[in-house]
Amino acid sequence: MYERLRSNIEEKVPLTEAEWQLCKSLFSPKKLRKKQYFLQEGDVCRYTAFIEKGAMRSYSIDEKGNEHIIQFGLEGWWITDLYSFYTNEPSTYTIDALEDSEILQITQPNYEELMKQVPVMERYFRILLQNRLIAMQRRLSGNLSLSAEQKYRWLLQAHPDIFQRVPQHMIASYLGITKETLSRIRGRVSNQKP
Repeated sequence: MYERLRSNIEEKVPLTEAEWQLCKSLFSPKKLRKKQYFLQEGDVCRYTAFIEKGAMRSYSIDEKGNEHIIQFGLEGWWITDLYSFYTNEPSTYTIDALEDSEILQITQPNYEELMKQVPVMERYFRILLQNRLIAMQRRLSGNLSLSAEQKYRWLLQAHPDIFQRVPQHMIASYLGITKETLSRIRGRVSNQKP
């Protein structure tokens, strides 16, 4: 179980064997069944998690009971509520498993210990955070300026595997459109393919 995490880290920063062993010791493995919560709205987020296997999502529910999916996570991705994790404030998000999943989670104290003991990991997490910020800015800009079809095409190009693993109503929620609009767009786009 740790192979994907090690590979993900070493794609961005080099680790000695001793650094890797320390890093590995600070994470704890956890298995989640499909629909099992990693975090529930109102709880403090005590972990950040690396997805070794499976699929997860982060979402909020508005006062009308509508889900608003903020993030999907597949193998090799990280998932957490960063605000709650860093501030110890209650989370406004729920994170659950879309498939049976295996994660490697690290607590905030262990995360801080890792930064102190393996300084190169600070660079690794900085790279992750800057990539996440860029992705969030692009998504926000896209939500404000792109049509529903353009958003669909972007997601299809950027993450085609999501469409095989995530229910269509969740993809619609992520894109901020209705299921019916997504169905029409999918039909139009599939008819345009050669």
